[in-house]
Amino acid sequence: MKVKIRKGDTVEVISGKEIDKGKRGEVIKVLPEEHRIVISGVNIRKKHQRQVQAQGRTLKPGIIEFEAPLDISNVMFVCPKCDEPTRLGIRREDGEVQRVCKNCGAEFD
Repeated sequence: MKVKIRKGDTVEVISGKEIDKGKRGEVIKVLPEEHRIVISGVNIRKKHQRQVQAQGRTLKPGIIEFEAPLDISNVMFVCPKCDEPTRLGIRREDGEVQRVCKNCGAEFD
C-alpha cells in the first residue's frame, strides 16, 4: 500500500502510549516496506551501549536515547493551512499528483 506521509511532514500521534499521544513532530524517516515512520521527539527509547572499537574508532559507553519507529496507522498528517490533524486525498491533474487536505481542500507539493 502506498504511503501518503513523506519525510519533512508534520504529524500528530493519535493512538499508542499515553506519553506520546497528542504529540506533534516532524517525520525523520519513512519505512514503507515495514509500514512504519520515525518522528522527531516521539517514541523515545533508551539503549545501554557498550564501549566498542570499530574501524579505528571507539564508541563511547553509556545510555543512548533515540527515536524508535511507530506504525503509520497511529499518526495523522497535520495540515499546515488549517493546523488540524486530517486525512489526505490525492488529486490528479495533467499527469501530476497533488496531496489534498480533506478538511480545507488545501493542496501540498
